[in-house]
Amino acid sequence: MKVGICGLGLIGGSIAKAYRASEHTVLGFDIDEPTLQYAQLAGIIDGVLNEETIPQCQLILIALYPQKAAEYLEQISPLIGSDTVVIDLCGTKKNICECGFALAKQYGFTFVGGHPMAGTQYSGIKYAKATLFRGAPMVLVPPVYDDISFLDRIQKLLAPAGFGRFSVTTAEAHDEMIAFTSQLAHLVSNAYVKSPSARGHKGFSAGSYKDMTRVAWLNEQMWTELFLENREPLLFELDQILHSLGEYRTALAGGNGDTLRRLLREGRLAKEEIDG
Repeated sequence: MKVGICGLGLIGGSIAKAYRASEHTVLGFDIDEPTLQYAQLAGIIDGVLNEETIPQCQLILIALYPQKAAEYLEQISPLIGSDTVVIDLCGTKKNICECGFALAKQYGFTFVGGHPMAGTQYSGIKYAKATLFRGAPMVLVPPVYDDISFLDRIQKLLAPAGFGRFSVTTAEAHDEMIAFTSQLAHLVSNAYVKSPSARGHKGFSAGSYKDMTRVAWLNEQMWTELFLENREPLLFELDQILHSLGEYRTALAGGNGDTLRRLLREGRLAKEEIDG
């Protein structure tokens, strides 16, 4: 299979390595020329994805920020073959899926929204690894939801990445859930390390600190775009946690042990129920 990948950062570079490891032909493109050159010299890609090679691809994966992904897809759509499947790998789905489904209908190719639920706090192709997605969940936003053979085809196309499970949903439902599971966590972690106490944590911190702060080390350009694009769902989740924190603060300020104990118990029971 000939696979085209646009965007050769952590996600795109890791996808490229995974498909190359499975002996597929990988064509790549990145607007950053040193990144593209490195991908070629390091053998991460077999060649360049361009106007001549786009029509040759059976699968095209777009690993860009949402706005750039939509712009790129609009640019290349007239070149994409009718048998080609295009899957974006963006962190939000509503806007890119609206764009992708419309362009696919206009030009006759197949578009599927995708979000690999894996990554690290680091960015860039130098951190890419072929095993990044092994066992990880993959969220799909297909154009149809009741075609088992179609979904089976998509899963087979993505098999070289090694995903552990697939979830099928709508763009709206994806963005609402991702506001809670990912975006809020990054926001809270980033705010947490701004405490003046953080500078003196060494010798006083263990797993809890590491767990809370891992994703504070983020790419501010990417996450700003993701947060703003998904503003309403993220605001809802932010309001929820601010309300809960306010309850804890009121109990602490008032020295109310019974209320504090109740709040902590509610959180523990919620965790037990959610995670089984």
